[in-house]
Amino acid sequence: MKRFTLGTPEEFVPSKFCPGFHYEETPVSYPASNFVCRETPAGFVVEFPLEDDCQIFGFGLQLKQFNHRGRHLRLAVNADPVTANGESHAPVPFFVTNKGWGMYFDTARYAEFDCGRQKNPLLTGKAAASEGGAADNEAALYAVRQENSAYMTVRIPAARGVDVYVFEGDTITDIVAQYNMLSGGGPAVPEWGLGMLYRCYTGWDAEKIKSVADYFRANDIPCDIIGLEPGWQTHAYSCTYKWSARYPDPEGFLAYLRERGYHVNLWEHAFTHPDADFFEEIAPYAGDWMVWGGLVPDFATPGARKIFADYTRKNLVERGVDGFKLDECDSSDNTGGWSFPLCTRFPSGMDGEQYHSLFGTLYIQTLLDALGDRKTLSEVRNIGALAASYPFVLYSDLYDHRDFIRGVVNSGFSGILWAPEFRSAHSKEECIRRMQAVVFSVQCLVNAWNYDGIPWVVHECEEEVKELLRIRAGLIPMLKAAFDEYHATGKPPIRALVMDYTADPETYGIDNEYLFCDDLLVAPIAAGTGDERDVYLPTADEWEDYFTGEPVASGKLHVKTSGIPVYRRKR
Repeated sequence: MKRFTLGTPEEFVPSKFCPGFHYEETPVSYPASNFVCRETPAGFVVEFPLEDDCQIFGFGLQLKQFNHRGRHLRLAVNADPVTANGESHAPVPFFVTNKGWGMYFDTARYAEFDCGRQKNPLLTGKAAASEGGAADNEAALYAVRQENSAYMTVRIPAARGVDVYVFEGDTITDIVAQYNMLSGGGPAVPEWGLGMLYRCYTGWDAEKIKSVADYFRANDIPCDIIGLEPGWQTHAYSCTYKWSARYPDPEGFLAYLRERGYHVNLWEHAFTHPDADFFEEIAPYAGDWMVWGGLVPDFATPGARKIFADYTRKNLVERGVDGFKLDECDSSDNTGGWSFPLCTRFPSGMDGEQYHSLFGTLYIQTLLDALGDRKTLSEVRNIGALAASYPFVLYSDLYDHRDFIRGVVNSGFSGILWAPEFRSAHSKEECIRRMQAVVFSVQCLVNAWNYDGIPWVVHECEEEVKELLRIRAGLIPMLKAAFDEYHATGKPPIRALVMDYTADPETYGIDNEYLFCDDLLVAPIAAGTGDERDVYLPTADEWEDYFTGEPVASGKLHVKTSGIPVYRRKR
């Protein structure tokens, strides 16, 4: 990898807040002369050429799009975006190509990327040719096009420069691994974190949750973690971080679960209610706008980080909590506008735009301070650049199952983890299909926060789900080994087919299959789409059915099954 310093980079960038950041320059063939830069009133602009057949992947958690060639993306932090415009609650200014190179732009701004547009040929000396849409065909007229002689243009608002890191490798997996090692490699996760996490109905009290924990054990249903949703606190929007009357004996409740082999995960967010014990102490270290009547702690300041972590350690971690769901640390333009504005001022010197980009990362670091040496695999709603080393998995309030599967595929490009959680179902078929994808993901997350009951009991598919959870239990050693490799080498445990098979053009548009661990190929069937789908098994390898061991011919095949198609790569 090689760092190119273009102009004068800003002070508050992701690498500044990455404790595992390690840059060691190695030779690259990418020429510095490719970069053309200029300062404008709207920010810093970088341009560079793209090969005509260059395909572009990455940019963080992109639920609506896979291959970004020809698209305009604005990497704004935003909860629940509904179009493929680049906005995400986990945008990452890092992309990879099928041409042996990728780039990371070290910025906390809402950078804009135009991924392949033509310039005036009088300025470039290159011929311009484009196939336009027919005047009588609106769909063709406005379709995304892959123009030749095209350039990538990057605009970074407010900035006067940026550090750009260029990575090269034979495959996209090689390139992504280097990017992940820039931040210290993947997280060291406990084996128990890879088992099922069951998040309970938010209205239940301690006795009801204890009975559900007993139900899992009595019925031989594998479950390692019990998660509590907002109802555990006296006030949740904003948060007091105090146990509500539903839990009159928190220590006894936590001990009951521990004695039965459970770990405990608590929902929270960082907006601090006036009734929180540390409200006045943390107020000088908060931004100048409030959210839901609560303070927004500036976790870039040692003061806020220490106050919040010390309270969490003493009152929650030391009593037996070893996991957290860090909610609402993204932004909210698409969901009512409840979060702090971009003009917010923070004591560290950051503005609201920069803090939105770094909020999740800094919040994670604060909770890791509270956990100390205790390992975890937890959840977070926002994370961005240089995040590979954090044992926190992303989730979303959007819920289209095809988007969730695409999120699994896309997450491996950007050093982030993603859980296609089960949250609700309208039928037995949907319950099973969603659970199939959950079982073959980095975190087996059942978020039943709005189920006043057990989902698979409600939908009368308990035996089918029990069998899926037994499959998951059998996958844990394989997944733990994949996480260990992720930690050591940066190779992510789940990857799009194009990452390993970069030379195979058939993989450039496949956003509904993925490689799981080292040798499995998973092709989930989305809920509501029937029991059939097309599958592509890359021709560079030989394959067998994971469940039966029967050989399966490589190439394109059509599958009909009530199960989940999974294949093993033969070595």
